[in-house]
Amino acid sequence: MTTTFAATASRRPLRLRTSTLHAHAWTLPLVGIAAAVAVWWWLTDVLFATRPLVSQFSPARALVGLAELTASGTLLDSASISVFRLLCGLGIAAAFGIVGGLLLGSLTWLDEATRPVQLFLKMVSPLSWAPVAIIAFGIGNPPVVALVTAAAVWPVLTATSEGVRRVDVGHRQVAHGLGATRWEVLRHVVLPSVQPSMLSGLRSAIGLGWVVLVPAEMLGVTSGLGYQIMNAKDQLAYHQITALILVIGAIGFALDALARWALATRRERRRGYRD
Repeated sequence: MTTTFAATASRRPLRLRTSTLHAHAWTLPLVGIAAAVAVWWWLTDVLFATRPLVSQFSPARALVGLAELTASGTLLDSASISVFRLLCGLGIAAAFGIVGGLLLGSLTWLDEATRPVQLFLKMVSPLSWAPVAIIAFGIGNPPVVALVTAAAVWPVLTATSEGVRRVDVGHRQVAHGLGATRWEVLRHVVLPSVQPSMLSGLRSAIGLGWVVLVPAEMLGVTSGLGYQIMNAKDQLAYHQITALILVIGAIGFALDALARWALATRRERRRGYRD
């Protein structure tokens, strides 16, 4: 009886600590968001309230703009089109990045031969290719998708090639010793080992692709969140610009959270297999 009571008592502090950590995990971010909104309100409604148009960017006016865009259906249409373009660009970037990363990671001579070109292209802003993309693909979705691809391909390619180079040489030798072909070594040894690096590269690619997507939609298209920002500017609806910025940030946050969740799930599965 005494042993049971002691065991129960020892579990209570652990449960209390766990519940406290969960509370902090929710409370602190909410406090940070509230503080950011308070600073935003102070800047627009107090500090710069006497300046023309600044009040149009206030939190209250942003909510009005958000309601207007939602009621008209513009917000949902624009957000869905932007996410569609992002996914198309990410899909193409993932295909090229994974295949290219596997080749560069497996063939040292190819990596060394193309390294100057890789570095040169990485240092060029993807938006610099906008005129070329418009000339090559015309107006509409293709040039926007191309610019997203140009931004997103490098994190995937770099992460994949580095992951291939980190594969244990002993595992490859064992596979070859058991009579495995190159394809079987790639499928059963290299790809499983490289998957965490691929996912990390894809997470970085999502952020870069989303950042490039919005300004790309301000060039030569008539839909998407970037276009709606320019349209709101032309109509002097500045409160809608702030609302669109909030939506862009919220979608980007959600996409990054989804990528982090996928990474965490993958790591937990790997630990479960090891255990």
